[in-house]
Formats: sequence, structure tokens, C-alpha cells
Amino acid sequence: MQGLSARTWAFGELLVPRQCAGCFGPGEVLCVQCRRHLRQVPYPVDRPRPLGAPVWALGAYSEVRRNLIVAMKEHDNRAVRAHAGAVLAAAISFLQARGDIPAGLGLDLVPAPTRVRSARKRGGDPVAALCHHAAVRLPGVEVAECLVLAGSAADQSTLTGEGRWANMHGAVRFSPSGSHGGGAHHPHDMRGHNVLLVDDVITTGATVAAAIAALRTSGALVCGVLVLADA
Repeated sequence: MQGLSARTWAFGELLVPRQCAGCFGPGEVLCVQCRRHLRQVPYPVDRPRPLGAPVWALGAYSEVRRNLIVAMKEHDNRAVRAHAGAVLAAAISFLQARGDIPAGLGLDLVPAPTRVRSARKRGGDPVAALCHHAAVRLPGVEVAECLVLAGSAADQSTLTGEGRWANMHGAVRFSPSGSHGGGAHHPHDMRGHNVLLVDDVITTGATVAAAIAALRTSGALVCGVLVLADA
């Protein structure tokens, strides 16, 4: 069976040659140049409105990062999710070593909420997948898929800055049973848990602020937010 799988994979590579998710160059999931582009030290992000916790970004919303995020979210590129998860894990280790977030046992990664319908369409929640890929590289770190987005919330990309804040007001809630399933850790009691919220992009910060507020209602200790890109 392993030989058959290898032959099937090789045949697929001939039919649809692999290309870099960041720059569309041939041959690799992520080319050397794009991997270097992603090796940025996480830096603090500010927004005009208070968000409720420190936020760090892994880089600006560059063309490479945009292409990477689109590949994960819209093209179901699971190979690149694993690469991005490794980048996320390295950033978390850096923040822990610097003392910005708790080190050792007892840190939960919480994916920012997404619509159930969108997650199903994408073959699962890509941000949650990112968290899982990171967590397996970090001893004592688990993933808690415990935030739910209200079905009445509009698509943020269609709204103005003020509209996004109004749209997210009260639109995120804590759910002990999680939102998408799939083997994640769904804690019934988050009181006293150190959590790091994870998202792909931060724009106005409205979604992040709503998610932080929802986590705080559960008694979780939100030590910060980490995003792939700062737009």
C-alpha cells in the first residue's frame, strides 16, 4: 500500500506540478526565499482602540503572506498549513523564552472563531489546523477550540472599520463544546487557563477584541494574541 501511495503521489506531481504557495515558483510547498521571508521575529501590534491583551504579528501583510493565507484558507493547501504551523510554533517558543507569555505546561492555543459553514467548505478550520500543527511541536501546549461566531455576523471584509466593530459587538461567545469538532481539546472550565489567541490576519482588531472579551467571560487568562500577518 505504501508503494502504491508513493506512485499515486508521484503521478499526481506529474499531472499537477507542485508550486510555492508564497510566490508560485515551481518545485516546493514553500521555496527557500519565501521561508526566509517568514523568519521574522514577532513584534507588538497596536490599534487605535484597546484590544484587551498584547498582540504580536509575525510580519506585515505582504504578498507572500497573503498568498500563503489564501492557499491555506481558500485552496485547502494542507501541506502549507504544516509549514505555517512550524513557523507559529517557533514564534511561540520565542515569546516564551523572552518572557512575554507563560512557558512550560498549561498553555492553550485558541483559534479565532470562524463560521461553521466556512470551515466545512474549507475542509476544516485552517487557523485551528495551524494551532494543531504548532502544538505538536510544543510540550505542554494544547489547542482549545472554544469560540463560536454568531451566525448573524456579517462578512467582515465587506464592512468599513467602524462597521467591523459594530458587527463584532457581542458576536463571539465562549462554547465549552467547541465549534467544529475534530479531536481538539474542548475544556468545560477555562477558569485560570493561560490562553494565547491565534488568528491569520489582524486588520481593525474588532474580531480579536471580541474574542478576548468572550474568553475573559469564561475565566481564562488571556496572555496575548499571535497573528500571521498585520494588515
